[in-house]
Amino acid sequence: MQPLALTLGEPAGIGPDLALAVWQRRAEYDIPAFYVAGDDAFLRRRAEELGLKIPIAEVTPRAAAKAFSTALPVVAVDEEASALPGRPDRSSAPVAIASIRRAVADVMAGDAAAVVTNPIAKNVLYRSGFAEPGHTEFLAKLVQEATGRTLRPVMLLWAPELAVVPVTIHLPLREIFEQLSAELIVETGRIVARDLRTRFRIARPRLAIAGLNPHAGEQGTLGEEDRAIVAPAVAQLAAAGIDARGPLPADSMFHDSARASYDAALCMYHDQALIPIKTLAFDHAVNVTLGLPFVRTSPDHGTAFDIAGTGKADPKSLIAALRLAARLAAADSAALQTAP
Repeated sequence: MQPLALTLGEPAGIGPDLALAVWQRRAEYDIPAFYVAGDDAFLRRRAEELGLKIPIAEVTPRAAAKAFSTALPVVAVDEEASALPGRPDRSSAPVAIASIRRAVADVMAGDAAAVVTNPIAKNVLYRSGFAEPGHTEFLAKLVQEATGRTLRPVMLLWAPELAVVPVTIHLPLREIFEQLSAELIVETGRIVARDLRTRFRIARPRLAIAGLNPHAGEQGTLGEEDRAIVAPAVAQLAAAGIDARGPLPADSMFHDSARASYDAALCMYHDQALIPIKTLAFDHAVNVTLGLPFVRTSPDHGTAFDIAGTGKADPKSLIAALRLAARLAAADSAALQTAP
């Protein structure tokens, strides 16, 4: 299998620290081969700041796997990074964007098995003119630029304890009622069910669909949306042969026995999904983008400017993201080999 392409992320954040730390502990955690799409000189400086003696080799993507055992492979991008830990500068947005572009180009060219993204600072990107709401939407844009295909990416947060999908993602609460529709829920459910089958190897995925309002609307007394939008969507998914049930009261969906009854929970808005998984699996949950023609995972945490450059960043979530990316990419490869 080709190596994984790991993005640099926000250079002033903990992404570079984690890339260095994970490579250093590659044998201890049985880390799959990866390379960083970024600036090798910058990573050498960060390693020195952290007191790490890590050899770094600038390579091509196809040479990365061979180099991985003896040096951290870096595939160069066209931008240089100069930010100090915790202090984003003018180089931050250009190099973070260039890193994502390089990783996606490599995976679509067959030179990388999957994309794993380190955290970005959206406010830093927005100040540079970045137009997308976040990573997920930008990845879909890059696929459209490369192929002409318009995709609807779906965010899945995965951990052994729980998998959740926010149907609406980065929206203010007041806009959810305008954006949520039965069509959006159905499209999301179809993508989730398909990718759970093909990439996660779940033969018949079970989807639990949360209600939007408290108590799933309480038969309309706490809002009509669950009867008018969510319930018809669940019926359409079931009619399509997908094991879907709901709308369910969100406040009783995440205890132990409830979680055992489904493979993924579809939630109506961001915090309804992310609060339970961050409570249960804060240090090892993984962000997975479904609906793309390649595997993309990411650690489920932010840039942590306050601890960047200190060596205190916990690598568990990035380790989980790398391992899951390798697992899903292997499933993709196997599916292609057995396709008629």
